[in-house]
Amino acid sequence: MYIISRCLLGSNCKYNGGNNRCEPVIRFAREHSCCSVCPETAGGLKSPRPPAEFQGSRVRDRNGKDVTEAFVKGAQESWEQARSAAEQRGEPIEGAILKANSPSCGCGSIYDGTFSGQKIPGDGCFTRVLKEQGVEHIITEKELEE
Repeated sequence: MYIISRCLLGSNCKYNGGNNRCEPVIRFAREHSCCSVCPETAGGLKSPRPPAEFQGSRVRDRNGKDVTEAFVKGAQESWEQARSAAEQRGEPIEGAILKANSPSCGCGSIYDGTFSGQKIPGDGCFTRVLKEQGVEHIITEKELEE
């Protein structure tokens, strides 16, 4: 089973109320067992909402509000949802396809906290949880598109 960021499948859970629909991800999901998650909504954040980025070890929205706890809670909730789905299906978690640069799902690169579109090396909260749990094959939609 693969874990996929729900916004990549067309769900309107993105911070601005939209989605990040990605046809290669949708095609992949049609051909593989998948569980979709949105760590940000799982953490209680509404859509639309102000964008958020890591600033040091904390996640803050554009208005300066610290939303770290919602991101951490959502990452844990999403892990539990995926783990439970895999267990119910009797399948291992083979990997994840997550939204690039996101403070939840970014893998290897996240926005730098200035809300300027600049990126720095790093992982989002959910990606960190997956790595802690031993999920090794984590990519973003960018790698799948390539």
